[in-house]
Amino acid sequence: MQFSEIIGQESVKHHLIKTVTGNRISHAQLFTGYAGYGSLLLAIAYAQYIMCSDKGETDSCGKCNSCKKVEKLQHPDLHFSFPTVGTKSGTALVSDDFIKEWRSFIQETPYGAYENLMSKFDAGNSQGLIKVNEANHIVKKLSLKSFEAEYKILIMWYPEKMNAETANKLLKLIEEPPAKTLFLLVTENPGQIINTIRSRTQEVLIPRISEDEIFKGLIQRQLVTEDKARHISRMSDGNYLRALSLIETSEEAKESFEAFTQMMRLSYTGRVPDLIKWVDNVSQWGRERQKSLLEYSLKMVRENLIINQQKSELARVSDDESKFAINFSKFIHKNNAFKISEELSLAILHIVRNANAKVVLLDMCLRLNKLLKIVDE
Repeated sequence: MQFSEIIGQESVKHHLIKTVTGNRISHAQLFTGYAGYGSLLLAIAYAQYIMCSDKGETDSCGKCNSCKKVEKLQHPDLHFSFPTVGTKSGTALVSDDFIKEWRSFIQETPYGAYENLMSKFDAGNSQGLIKVNEANHIVKKLSLKSFEAEYKILIMWYPEKMNAETANKLLKLIEEPPAKTLFLLVTENPGQIINTIRSRTQEVLIPRISEDEIFKGLIQRQLVTEDKARHISRMSDGNYLRALSLIETSEEAKESFEAFTQMMRLSYTGRVPDLIKWVDNVSQWGRERQKSLLEYSLKMVRENLIINQQKSELARVSDDESKFAINFSKFIHKNNAFKISEELSLAILHIVRNANAKVVLLDMCLRLNKLLKIVDE
């Protein structure tokens, strides 16, 4: 992965390159940015630049043996750690047990999110975690001498999924790593990382991608026409993952939109038998999928509030979402939008904590029934 392959983020690329050329590479760095901003890709491109045997002023060469191996995610001195699920002979699996799926995930969905990886693992209702046996495995790997490169590099994706035992096991290694050993942690939620780990890293903030950069990225990759690219870039929220999903609405995106519209219509009518049927259907989804639906619903509440306030030009909605908003936005206003968002956020919290999905969703919908009928004054 070369820097030139990543959409936008020129200031971050410049900063990372300067740390190498200026011999100021911090041994532990925290790449912080939302899914779709390219945080993981930047970490991989940074590792490739560091390991490149013929690096230029602005990028790795992409041709040396080191670059070719990093490109395939097969360099012996580049290690990956990420949330996993499942056990084998009673022992929790580690990242290396899923390395084929990991490579496939990055190659197929380079701007992918946590939910995409869990889908690769067929996780179902299981929550991906980085457990203590993973920490033991990391300590063992990084205690060995490097095979080819000057540096050994560990890229950990979603360090917020470490439990306390795992974090404590890695604390001393991150604080005092072996010589020429680098930790690149890639997170969406730095506040969820144990403070003793976070305080020992140098944070690299990954900003949203500008509309202009997303537009150029779509055109350069010849994915859509200029008119379509301009339309998509305006709706992308600075998120390339969202931009890609808007090019051709996926089955999952269609499912979220349909589930959201049904949820709001049924919640408004308050017909309990119909609500129960809807809840029974959605409760069969995996927890990550349920969480994704509720997060999508939060976004739609925000966009419909914007439309209600006569600011349609600022709303980032697709054609189908816009058509639905013609009527629905009348019910989302300053007197209830915050409370509706609170209910959705609370439901997300309960789902993440493994509460009974049927109970959570039905209770939420019944509460929404009252909130949607609050009058806009």
